[in-house]
Amino acid sequence: MANLNIDSEKNRTYDAIVIGSGISGGWSAKELCERGLKTLVLERGRDVQHIKDYPTTNMNPWEFEHRNEVTYQLKQDNPIASKCYAFQEATEQFFVKDQEHPYVQEKPFDWIRGYQVGGKSLLWARQTQRWSDFDFEGPARDGFAVDWPIRYADLKPWYDYVERFAGISGDKDGLPELPDGEFLPGYPLNVVEKYFKQTVESKYPERKLITARCAHISQPQPIHIQQGRTQCQNRTLCERGCPFGGYFSSNASTLPWAAKTGNMTLRPDAVVHSILYDEDKGKAIGVRVIDRNTKEEIDFYAKLIFVNAAAINTNLILLNSRSNRFPNGLGNDSDTLGKYVAFHNYSARIYAEYEGLLDFKTEGRNPAGGGYIPRFRNLYKQETDYLRGYAAGFGAYRSASSDRSGLGVDLKESLLNPQLGNWGVGSHMMGETIPKVDSYVALDSNQKDAWGVPLLKISIDYDDNDEKMKKDYLDTMEEMFTEAGFTNIRRDDRWQAPGLDIHEMGGVRMGNDAKTSMLNKWNQMHAVSNVFVTDGACMTSTSTQNPSLTYMAFSARSVDYAVQELKKGNI
Repeated sequence: MANLNIDSEKNRTYDAIVIGSGISGGWSAKELCERGLKTLVLERGRDVQHIKDYPTTNMNPWEFEHRNEVTYQLKQDNPIASKCYAFQEATEQFFVKDQEHPYVQEKPFDWIRGYQVGGKSLLWARQTQRWSDFDFEGPARDGFAVDWPIRYADLKPWYDYVERFAGISGDKDGLPELPDGEFLPGYPLNVVEKYFKQTVESKYPERKLITARCAHISQPQPIHIQQGRTQCQNRTLCERGCPFGGYFSSNASTLPWAAKTGNMTLRPDAVVHSILYDEDKGKAIGVRVIDRNTKEEIDFYAKLIFVNAAAINTNLILLNSRSNRFPNGLGNDSDTLGKYVAFHNYSARIYAEYEGLLDFKTEGRNPAGGGYIPRFRNLYKQETDYLRGYAAGFGAYRSASSDRSGLGVDLKESLLNPQLGNWGVGSHMMGETIPKVDSYVALDSNQKDAWGVPLLKISIDYDDNDEKMKKDYLDTMEEMFTEAGFTNIRRDDRWQAPGLDIHEMGGVRMGNDAKTSMLNKWNQMHAVSNVFVTDGACMTSTSTQNPSLTYMAFSARSVDYAVQELKKGNI
């Protein structure tokens, strides 16, 4: 019987384990497998295979029972998930339903999740911008959080590396606050977006409007063809799953690439309970899993563990990984685990109309979504009564409408001959929030989920800095809209709970000092050398840029370092 147990453990032992199969987990798996490590990828949700498991991707509007609208009952059952812009009849199968995995909101927080192979890489908005030294140097300069242990130069070659593989479209803009990358041709601005760009940049030389950079293949390169992906068809049905692989997802790109090596074992329906720590070895030795369907408890073992469960779930797993050595969570000597969580402030928008350029209209769809205004506040000096700044999206569109007031033949003719109206324009803010010790996630001491894992308590909120920043955004954009001659300007100072931005970061932050941070400059735990965290949990601050590209670069860079250290016998 003992021999059988030994054989069983051997069959559950790998060189590396990756927890999570989303954007960062897919990259960790790809890099580990390419370097020859037998790698187990654990995913708590169901299996979703590229193309085969995109049931709605080629459906027409009339083929949906509710014309792609979410039913009243589904909204009532999912007051959180249904707030997401991508939650539709065509996509609801890729979202965690509210009752499936509850959590405790000490303060309102809309936690949007995708539990399936590929995670939220099937659902993300695909905006991709590099960070600059304005971002990595921010905490040290502005006196919040702790100093990042890296600078842009450390990550630049890895940005280059992941951009070439993923396929990022954009223009070379020459902006120090938003470094250029390895771009495919960018998607052009339309005529009103170009007009606004000219107006803004002539009136405010320090402000720029560029074409948005996005993870869409505008012009396939050999590396994309090798992945079985092809040019984006500009359908903008991305959240259904793309049968062309036109945008980057783990399902279309990194996971199949990892599988092709023969070194990847993918295990869906594997709810991670905790990471196992050996007190004598002073290392993590494996991962405890609860089978999602049978509730069976299974332990898997490995020399390297990459935690890529998405920021909040990564915090949950580490908090639940307790031992005599780490009674408050794995690696938590600094008592910072679960703390200093931050997000992006999306709580303001502004809309208007433009009565000019009426001899133009748009044709087709732009998967990049229009323009992007990089952060311009507090770059070279502190100029406002709040810290940091905001970026903004900007888009212009022209739609047709019909007069529906008539009857009979007149109504029929009106419906068959819609008339173009004025241009509509709109912008949304993406503000940097400040990590704070009282913005935290923690384990609930009484309640557990269906798999015996403690529920997570979330206590995250806006502060005075966010309110001042939001007012400045609205005032500044209204001024720029007015300067451009836009009319019917409407400010939308909405109350939107944190979380709906889907850019939560931190809780397992990087830093130079093990007394004030969890991870070193390689995303390696200070206290447990064979555990790496490369998803959003690792972030020391949030900047204003969409974060997924940075998670990709961190993952590739950290695997490269970890494998070298493993070969040297240092791990």
